[in-house]
Amino acid sequence: MTTMTEASVREFKMPDVGEGLTEAEILKWYVQPGDRVTDGQVVCEVETAKAAVELPIPYDGVVRALHFPEGTTVDVGTSIIAVDVSGGAAPAPVPQAPAEPAEEPKPEGRQPVLVGYGVATSSTKRRPRKGPEVPVQPASAALQSELNGHGGPVTPASVTPVPAAAAPAALPRERPLAKPPVRKLAKDLGVDLAVIVPTGPDGIITREDVHAAAAPAPAAEPVAATPAPAATAPVHATDRETRVPVKGVRKATAAAMVGSAFTAPHVTEFVTVDVTRTMKLVEELKEDKEFAGLRVNPLLLISKALLVAIRRNPDVNASWDEANQEIVLKHYVNLGIAAATPRGLIVPNIKDAHDKTLPQLAASLGELVATAREGRTSPSAMQGGTVTITNVGVFGVDTGTPILNPGESAILAVGAIKLQPWVHKGKVKPRQVMTLALSFDHRLVDGELGSKVLADVAAILEQPKRLITWA
Repeated sequence: MTTMTEASVREFKMPDVGEGLTEAEILKWYVQPGDRVTDGQVVCEVETAKAAVELPIPYDGVVRALHFPEGTTVDVGTSIIAVDVSGGAAPAPVPQAPAEPAEEPKPEGRQPVLVGYGVATSSTKRRPRKGPEVPVQPASAALQSELNGHGGPVTPASVTPVPAAAAPAALPRERPLAKPPVRKLAKDLGVDLAVIVPTGPDGIITREDVHAAAAPAPAAEPVAATPAPAATAPVHATDRETRVPVKGVRKATAAAMVGSAFTAPHVTEFVTVDVTRTMKLVEELKEDKEFAGLRVNPLLLISKALLVAIRRNPDVNASWDEANQEIVLKHYVNLGIAAATPRGLIVPNIKDAHDKTLPQLAASLGELVATAREGRTSPSAMQGGTVTITNVGVFGVDTGTPILNPGESAILAVGAIKLQPWVHKGKVKPRQVMTLALSFDHRLVDGELGSKVLADVAAILEQPKRLITWA
C-alpha cells in the first residue's frame, strides 16, 4: 500500500518541448536537492535537436532528487526530477552519478509546447503549503496540458524516503518570484533577482524592475556565460586529431540536409545584379524616423523583394505532401532566415511575413537575429517555414548553391555586395554588385516559375521603386 510519504513525491518527466522530438540533453540545473521550488519556477535548461529551452516545474515543493546530471541525454517521458509536495523536510543531497529511475509509461500522445515562455496567470502566486495530512492536489488542467501531463505518485523503487534528520541545517532561501521571460532578461543583463525589490502584484518582479536594477551600473555588467559546449565538446583529442560528438542541433541539421538533398530534386539558378540604388535606399531609410531604433540593412530590402516576388508568383510558395501525393499551395509566407549559432545552423522564421510593413519586418528581423545569437530560439520559431533566405555574403562569399530547408520549396542565397566595374547608361562605372542564387524543388517549381521569381527579386533590387509599383 502506498504510504503518505511516497504519495507526496511528484515526478517531473522530460516533456516534448518541440514537435516530434524524442530526447533532450540537460544543459544546466538551476536547483539542487533540498531547494524549495514554486509552481512555474524554471528548474533546468535543456537542449533539443532544435534549440535550448528552460523547463518550469508545475507544482510547489522541495526537490527530493535530480535523476540525471548535467550533460545527460534523456528520452522524452523519462522522469528527471522528484519533488516532495507535502512541504516536509528537505532530503540530503544525492550523488551526481546518473540515477536509475523506475520505468515510466510512455506518454500516450504529444502536444507541441513552447516551454520557458510564461505559464498560466495563477501560477505566479504562491500557494499555501500543505501539511502531510492534506491530500496532494494535482496541478491545474492548463498546466497539465502545457507540460504534457507530468507528475503523479511514484513507487518505492523510484524514490527512497529520507528521514527528516537528514535535512540540511539551514533551509535554502526563497527563490524570488518572476516569470521565465523576466528571469531570462535578468540573466542576460547580469542582474541578481535576489537583490531586486519587486513592484509587481503579489511580490512579482517585473521587466521594469530588472531594467531599473541594471540601469545604474551598466559598465559592471558581467560577461555573458559561455554557451554549454553540448555540440562542440571533444570526447577525445590528440596532437593529430580531435573527435567531436555529433548531437543536438548539428545532428538534426545534418540529418535534415541529407534528407532534403536526396529527396527533393534541387535546381539552382544564378543572377548578378547592380544593387547601387538599393544601397542608397538603405542609407536613406536609416535616417527615416519610422525606423528609429530599428536595424536597417540590405537583408531587409532583400527580404521584402522576395516577398513581393512571391506575391507576383504565388505558386512558388508550396510544399510537397508525399503521403497524400498532393501539392500544398500556401497562402501565407513564413520567411525563414538561416542563422549560424554556437550550437550550429538553425532556420527560425518570421510568421506571416507577407502581412508586415517594412518597419514591422525590420523589427522582426532584428528580434529573430538577436534571439538566435543568444541561443534562445524556441522550437516553434523554427517550425512551419515556407521559404528561406541564407546570407552567405556576410562571410565575404559571392554566392553558393543552397540546400532547401526540409518541407520548403525555395531558398535564396545572398552573396557579398562588392564595388565592381559595371556598364551603367552606356559607360563602365564602379557600381555595387551582388550575386543571388535560388534553389528550388523541381517537383513543385519548374524552370520558368523559378526563373521568374529570381528575376523579380533582381529587378526590385536594381530598381527598388518597384517595391511601390509592384505592391
